[in-house]
Amino acid sequence: MKFDLHESAKDHILVVAHRGVAGGNIPCNTLPAYETALKQGADMIETDLSRTADGHLVIFHPKMEPIHLRSDKRIPELTIDEVKELRYVNYDDTPTQFGIVMFDDFLEQFKGRCYINVDKFWGCPEDIYRAVKRHGMLDQILVKSALSEEVLSVLENVAPEIPFMPIVKEEHPMHKELMKRNINYVGVEVLFKNDDSVLASPEFMEMMHKDGKLVWVNSIIYNYRSQLSGGHSDDTALSESMEYGWGWLADRGFDLIQTDWTQMLVNFLKETGRYYKK
Repeated sequence: MKFDLHESAKDHILVVAHRGVAGGNIPCNTLPAYETALKQGADMIETDLSRTADGHLVIFHPKMEPIHLRSDKRIPELTIDEVKELRYVNYDDTPTQFGIVMFDDFLEQFKGRCYINVDKFWGCPEDIYRAVKRHGMLDQILVKSALSEEVLSVLENVAPEIPFMPIVKEEHPMHKELMKRNINYVGVEVLFKNDDSVLASPEFMEMMHKDGKLVWVNSIIYNYRSQLSGGHSDDTALSESMEYGWGWLADRGFDLIQTDWTQMLVNFLKETGRYYKK
């Protein structure tokens, strides 16, 4: 399989599975969760990384140990041998058979199979870049981060070829500057509270597409008090209207939609004729 994010996005809206697909006894950020996401039609899987005290990269959302492991032990304070003893709990707070996955093992399992978004890139960019390059997977990876001069300098000096999207809120004033930097700037992740936000406007979408850049939007909800896409979310899609929740995002022209309900989003887009681009 050839990986080219822009070419893939020309064909259809890319569906991103947030931490895989969790449910029942299968927790998020585990290999079965990611395998399930691919079976349900995800184009990209989103993952989180932590680093152990002795420098090993593992698949785990930082600071979520009390929630997902029911442990007061933090992965950055533990050695890899100690981390291997940990087990996820399921939604009923019952221990599962699933442990923490090594980043190297994760990369090998999904090499050549799908796009991968490493969301917590900024925690240890050099280590992540070296691991991805060692596995020969730079074309499969997308990294994201909030914008700062420090981030841009590290990207230019350490990982100029890795596909990168800045995360922006309500405006994107650095678009033109990013196009001039020695960075593989492929697009932008937008966060907006209202429908009339600049970042959700047809004009913004047209400008980004004209400049060959993709636009990522989130239908996921971390906290219902903090909307990431103006209320057009998984929650509204499933509890009120799929047209309002997901249809609105597709009609605005977003290229990637991150969701916690992979199969339902894929099915909706296909059934309403929005999946493939005309």
